[in-house]
Amino acid sequence: MGLGLGRLASSASWTDLRSRLISALVLGIAVLLLTAIGGVAFRLLCCATSVIVFDEWARMTRAKRAGDIYLFAWRALFVGLAAFFFGFHAVAVGVVVLSLAFIAIVDRGERKADWVMGGLFYAALAGIAPGLLREDGAEGLAVLGLVICVVWATDVFAYFSGRIVGGPKLMPLVSPKKTISGAIGGLAAGVACGAVFSIWLVGSVSAITLVLCVLLSVLGQAGDLYESWVKRRFGVKDSGRLIPGHGGLMDRIDALIFATGAAWIFGMLVAGADHPARAFFRL
Repeated sequence: MGLGLGRLASSASWTDLRSRLISALVLGIAVLLLTAIGGVAFRLLCCATSVIVFDEWARMTRAKRAGDIYLFAWRALFVGLAAFFFGFHAVAVGVVVLSLAFIAIVDRGERKADWVMGGLFYAALAGIAPGLLREDGAEGLAVLGLVICVVWATDVFAYFSGRIVGGPKLMPLVSPKKTISGAIGGLAAGVACGAVFSIWLVGSVSAITLVLCVLLSVLGQAGDLYESWVKRRFGVKDSGRLIPGHGGLMDRIDALIFATGAAWIFGMLVAGADHPARAFFRL
C-alpha cells in the first residue's frame, strides 16, 4: 500500500489528480451552495447545465449533421426548460417526451437523428431531473444530498483504489484506466458515505436506503463508462474545455446525470410525480 501511494505521488498522474481536485472543489462548492439555496438560483443552474450538456453532446457526436431535426431538438429543449423554469413541470416533461417521439417518427426511415435524440434526452435528464427533485422541498434537498454523497465518494475512491491497488481492467475497450479494484472501492465508499449521510439526516439507515446507495453508485459508474464509450465511438478525448483539468461539463457530471435521473424516475414510480423525493425521505 505504501509503495502504491509513493508511485501515485511521484508519477505524472499526481498533476492530473491535482487539477481534477481543484476543479472538483470549486465546482462542488458552487453546486452545493446553489442546491442548498434552491428556488430561482437552482433552476437557473439546472437550465444552464442542460444547455451546456446538449451543446457538448452535439459537438462530440456531430449531431449538427441531422440538419433541421437538430434545430428542432434545440428548440424543444429550450421550450421544455422554459416550462420547467416557470413551474409547469408536467408541460416540461411532456414537451421533451413528445419531441423525442416526433423525432423518432420523422427519422424512422433514415435514422440520421439517433444521436440527436440521445442528446435531447440526456440534456433534459441533466437539468430537469435534479430540478424536479429539488422542487420537492426539504425531502428533495435530502435526496440530492444523498445522490451527491454517493456519486462523489464513488468517483474519488474509485480513482484512488484503482491507482493504488491496480489489477485487472474493468472495461479496457471502453475506458482503459478503470480497474475492477477501483469499481469495488468506489462502490464500497459510495455506500458507506450514503449510509453516513442517512444516519446524520434521520438517525438511521434502512435496508432500502443501502440498496438504493448500491444502485446509485453502480449507475453513477455506468454513466461514467457510457460517456467514455461515446467519446471513444467518436474519437474524442474530452466532451469540451469548460473545466480546467477535466474537460467539459459532461466529463464532470456524467455519473450524476445517470444517478439523479434514476433517483427521479424511481421517485415518480413510487411516490408520484408531485413528490418524487418522498420515496426516499419523509422529513
